[in-house]
Amino acid sequence: MRKLSDKQWEIIEPLLPDQDFSRGGRPRVDKRQVFEAIRWVLTTGAQWSEVPLKYCSGKTAWKRFTQWKQQGVWKRIWQQLLVMLDKQDKITWQVSYLDGTFASAKKGGQ
Repeated sequence: MRKLSDKQWEIIEPLLPDQDFSRGGRPRVDKRQVFEAIRWVLTTGAQWSEVPLKYCSGKTAWKRFTQWKQQGVWKRIWQQLLVMLDKQDKITWQVSYLDGTFASAKKGGQ
């Protein structure tokens, strides 16, 4: 899997929250490493425990993924990318579809 380019990271990085040191704590793992670990899991479909250590621990990636989900970070990234693509006329709004392959069927269902 290819890593994000520096140009892609320049778009994503400002949308990720910084660590809040108001309650103390040690510095977190680098946001880019964690983001790449999350991308790796989502791209490969592997379990969090299988995250390669070159990124970070799977537990760290899962915690940050969950925190960012609760904070609405993923939605903000998605919205920002849609706005950017729309400004560049790279989205055809007249043609769209929803993919429901992630929805599981009841046992024995189609």
